[in-house]
Amino acid sequence: MRYLVLSDIHSNLAALEAVLAEAGEVDQVWCLGDLVGYGPDPNECVERIRSLPHLCVVGNHDWGTLDKLDLNDFNAYARRACLWNREQLSAENRDYIDSLDEFVVEGAFTLVHGSPRSHLWEYVMSPDEATHSFAFFDTPYCFVGHTHVPGIFVERSASCEAVPVQGDRPVPLSPERMIINPGGVGQPRDSDPRAAYLILDTDNMTIEHHRVEYAIEVTQEKMRKAGLPRRLIDRLDYGW
Repeated sequence: MRYLVLSDIHSNLAALEAVLAEAGEVDQVWCLGDLVGYGPDPNECVERIRSLPHLCVVGNHDWGTLDKLDLNDFNAYARRACLWNREQLSAENRDYIDSLDEFVVEGAFTLVHGSPRSHLWEYVMSPDEATHSFAFFDTPYCFVGHTHVPGIFVERSASCEAVPVQGDRPVPLSPERMIINPGGVGQPRDSDPRAAYLILDTDNMTIEHHRVEYAIEVTQEKMRKAGLPRRLIDRLDYGW
């Protein structure tokens, strides 16, 4: 089967639509949380995901927008965006987000937003952080989001290794356990402004990271009209 794995849409409909168009036909979409926050299209993004065959876990911005996390734990820009997103969400979409679990196990794969150890908040960005996470899930593979940066970590017998992401080419899933991040759709943070996503092929047991350009200016104009913070608007140009 062919799965589209994505994370951190952050209310950016233009980026989400570009990903869906380029990914093509898939059997299911796996979303690793943060559907909302930062961007201008919370209802549209939630409804687009809901319209597809999918699995989804909740992210910290999702819960922040629903007032299920203390917004004082967010920076000022994220807090302001969460409050604006909260005002926009329909009751139906709020209920959908409220129904999401913090992690999902699907066959050989665990899906979580932050890390297996701290589902909503912890970033897995280094081999050291990944090493501590392997003890907190039982499946061979775990997909995480939250960092907005594509990444692959492989558990070795005595250590954990960060494996370079090979864009636009299939990479075999290793016999060792792996933690895999598809990168961010709506607000990349690796100095590449293109939306990031991943294709999982369970017939061939491969993953394939991809990037796709989208109409950043469309999202930025919507954000300006909504009065969202200038810093959040500008950073989309730089992927940071």
